[in-house]
Amino acid sequence: MSRDKYTKQAKRWVIKIGSALLTKDGKGLDYAAIEDWTHQIAQLRQNGIEIILVSSGSVAEGMSRMGWQTRPTELAKLQAAAAIGQTGLIEAYETQFKKHRIQAAQILLTHDDISNRKRYLNARNTLRTLLDLNALPIINENDTVALEEMRLGDNDTLAALVANLVEADLLVILTDQEGLFDKDPRHHDDAKLISEESANNAELQKYVGDISTALGSGGMATKLTAAQRAARSGCATIIASGRENNVLQRLSTGESIGTLLVPDKTGIGARKQWIVAQVQASGALYLDAGASRAIIEQGKSLLPVGVTASEGDFKRGDIVDCKSTEGVVIARGLINYSSDEVSQLHKTASHDISDLLGYSGEAELIHRDNLVLI
Repeated sequence: MSRDKYTKQAKRWVIKIGSALLTKDGKGLDYAAIEDWTHQIAQLRQNGIEIILVSSGSVAEGMSRMGWQTRPTELAKLQAAAAIGQTGLIEAYETQFKKHRIQAAQILLTHDDISNRKRYLNARNTLRTLLDLNALPIINENDTVALEEMRLGDNDTLAALVANLVEADLLVILTDQEGLFDKDPRHHDDAKLISEESANNAELQKYVGDISTALGSGGMATKLTAAQRAARSGCATIIASGRENNVLQRLSTGESIGTLLVPDKTGIGARKQWIVAQVQASGALYLDAGASRAIIEQGKSLLPVGVTASEGDFKRGDIVDCKSTEGVVIARGLINYSSDEVSQLHKTASHDISDLLGYSGEAELIHRDNLVLI
């Protein structure tokens, strides 16, 4: 497995920088560090690489300005901290990028922007236009307005969704850790760095813990999940320490820094990327063993005869999860019927749909063109 394929040949990068790197571990924005990042990014652009920056730090900067020592748990205070801190964060970036004659552009996204098909396409078109104009998009979650149940949750997830959105070649997640280890290096001296691996290797899951910091909202588990999301569009991910000297330029030359997680198959189409990008589904269908095999092994559509139960309140065209008999999500797709209608169609043959519903609809609950394996 050669890094050159995933680094030296990558022409569009999404770079995510975490809160701890940007804010002196919560003591306010680290302007020297931001100056260094912008200098490195300017170098990459000079080498012909397109960059989209996903930056944490607004909540942490807001906390610093307000004199708060711990991350608020109350949603309204989190939103207030984000609003206060976002102005300082984008001003710091803009000041530094101007020195390199780079036009920065701020974009704030929410879950609604990803889940709504029209807004998703609009966001994609805006990002593509900015890149065509040689501007540098700086993206953050719009924490000031997002409801808790509709938040993307962390900027690792956001960065992966952006990588899918713009069909990036490489996602670089910069953190305060050297990469993914086989044990927690903070507690085990014999922990070994995983240099390269498939993003979807199930063994990796046992190496990560759901650990949050006082500043950020994600740990190594969210970074692994982000890499798996990015892999769905054929994008590789590198998790590396942002404290490595000139780390971005060194990565671009193929130097082995951090953990490289690679996709194990080619990317899926744009429509299916949007389907799988949804952080939250509107409901779920429970499939029998035969239906699960037909979807996974044969690429078939989901017929009502293979559904044993359903949950949630959804309408035609919503995103729903398909779960195995064990309750594991195996696929996700666009449903052709409402939840009330689906509840009448459990274990029903397709030719009986019109008799049960009173009209002739699609033979499939989810057509294979609108179904994505997870």
